[in-house]
Amino acid sequence: MPPALDTHLDEDELAEIDFSDIEERYRVDLPTGFDTVVVVDNVPVVGDAKREKLLTMIRKMFSNMGAIKDLHMPTDPKTGESKGFLFIDFETPEGAAMAVRHGNGTRLDKRHVLAVNRFDDIETYTSVSDEYQEPEEEPFVEKEYMKSWLGDPRARDQWVMMKGEDVSIYWNNKGEQPDLVHSRSNWSDMYVSWSPKGTYLATFHKQGIVLWGGPSWSKIVRFPHTNVKLIDFSPNEKYLTTWSHEPFVTPEGEHHHIAIWDIVTGRKLRTFPLESSALGQQDGKQNTVKIDWPMFKWSHDDKYVARMLPDMISVYETPGMGLLDKKSFKIPGVKSFAWSPSDHILSYWTPESGNIPARVTLTQVPSRNTVRTKNLFNVIDCKLYWQSAGDYLLVRVERVKTKKSTMTNFEVFRMREKDVPVDVSEIDSNIEVTNIFWEPAGPRFAVLAQEGQKILCNFYQMVTAKDTTAGKKGGPSATDLAQGVKLLKSVDAKGTNQVIWSPKGRFCVLAGVRAFQGELQFWDVDELILMNTGEHYMCTDVEWDPTGRYVTTSVSWWRVQSDTGFIMWTFTGQVLAKQSVPFFKQLLWRPRPPILLSPEKQKQIRKNLKEYSKQFEEEDAAQTKAVSREVLEKRVRLWKEWNEYVARVRDDYERAKDLRTDIWGFDPEEVDEGEVEGVEEWVEEIIEETEEIVED
Repeated sequence: MPPALDTHLDEDELAEIDFSDIEERYRVDLPTGFDTVVVVDNVPVVGDAKREKLLTMIRKMFSNMGAIKDLHMPTDPKTGESKGFLFIDFETPEGAAMAVRHGNGTRLDKRHVLAVNRFDDIETYTSVSDEYQEPEEEPFVEKEYMKSWLGDPRARDQWVMMKGEDVSIYWNNKGEQPDLVHSRSNWSDMYVSWSPKGTYLATFHKQGIVLWGGPSWSKIVRFPHTNVKLIDFSPNEKYLTTWSHEPFVTPEGEHHHIAIWDIVTGRKLRTFPLESSALGQQDGKQNTVKIDWPMFKWSHDDKYVARMLPDMISVYETPGMGLLDKKSFKIPGVKSFAWSPSDHILSYWTPESGNIPARVTLTQVPSRNTVRTKNLFNVIDCKLYWQSAGDYLLVRVERVKTKKSTMTNFEVFRMREKDVPVDVSEIDSNIEVTNIFWEPAGPRFAVLAQEGQKILCNFYQMVTAKDTTAGKKGGPSATDLAQGVKLLKSVDAKGTNQVIWSPKGRFCVLAGVRAFQGELQFWDVDELILMNTGEHYMCTDVEWDPTGRYVTTSVSWWRVQSDTGFIMWTFTGQVLAKQSVPFFKQLLWRPRPPILLSPEKQKQIRKNLKEYSKQFEEEDAAQTKAVSREVLEKRVRLWKEWNEYVARVRDDYERAKDLRTDIWGFDPEEVDEGEVEGVEEWVEEIIEETEEIVED
């Protein structure tokens, strides 16, 4: 008999045996189709005591990304501890995809950063060869140009309109019928919003926010935040802030209602809770009762975003969203703040406290150096108004006059001058200021005020010494050297509550919207003349186009359920188009990005404006002729169709002659008029009958 084989091999001997041929022969492919399952790795290893707590934390974290069907965390039978990973089964594949996209790389604590992958991808990762293989070069797919609308040969602008459940985008053709660009039904569950430079159109959905763009209006990015009601873009369209009454739940169990997202990657950068003053108690539950939007205010270049909290302003640095210098600006009693539109300067004001006066402060970021402070006395309230170019900061100061009345004055900071001088302008104590509106990038501002029952609009201008001495002979006088706030004109603004400046300045519309009756005044502030007046009854919104040539007034179904629609006007107040639209909700002009031409090139264009105007006038004339020709061709086509119809009917009539003769018994066309007998029929009808007794 052959000797018995020794089947007991130690580990070293087993390691030397090559089983690759057997493994390849009997390899079993793992089943696929688990598109709703993800694997979460780098989870803390815990025992039974902390198992439920960890699972609850993971469930809260991923439930924001989709409904969870099951969650399983394997346990080592020898130690009784978890193995450092777990499986999540979502209700839908979309939930699993969202978990991989937004959950991967999430920091659970200081030592654990989660790695999230699809279950179906795990086998793919394990079967990767150790030998390097040249990757296949994927064909280049050119992405759509996101600013393609700016290349329109006729230099037209676009606007989006929402009516009923339909959202449509149009080319503006002045007074002619607009050209439809794109339209969808149920495109947004609420309203729509353009990004500041017009690159993206934001739509609202129960699951979150979606941005669209490009010539085909395809989906660019999606932000999962349930039932978002408010959004705010950063000035350069890099980031998006969202707010919803339905909060995110952090691993620590905190409720965060605000999220800041990276637009390019779609990644959630950070979430924040609401401050206690914005929450109220109702039926034992916390409910949002007050929202001062936007809560987070962006610097002009998207580098910083700031938020005001009790006695402090917190400034965060993008893209990491870390607190600047790891500490907030400690400002006891701070009431409001605003960024400069052109510099890293924070402006804020604090009220009086004991012997300390109220104060307006300008602070540089990130150095925290104070640029300028201004002490104020007997102050009730302050409001900050930055001019869009950052040249001026106007502070509207309300002071105590008597126990029952107040008075107003303006403190205007000249930001471009040495030591930031402040001009003080006193307002008549009988006038109550209601609102202030700066001219875009200009030195003028409009003030709406009330004097008794009379509504006034005052136009002011910031005056410097060089402005007052221009054109003078014999040198400047003491009066000429004075600078400050100059009243240009005071006009009767009866029936108005808004001043809407043209985006290019100079022209503005005084409008009575929403609570008012829709009276309109079109002003040229350079000449200080009223160009025209108009009316759009029950007007709710006024929108300028980005070029300042057209302005639309509209009645939104969200506020008024009758006579909804819009009117398009020229900047001089002439009606171009009036359209009644059932269930009209919204019309927004698409913004344009800042001009890229140098100041010298812009100056050259303005100098040769007549040549450009001639070119566009010729194009407009050609377009008008094309429209007229189209109308004429349509009329000729309709006339031709009518003649063909008449000829066809006559042929049918002739073919039915024999049938008519059989039915009538004679041919009516061969009967002479003299042979036709006329029959008259008399019909008597008693309308009223009375009986009267006549005495003899």
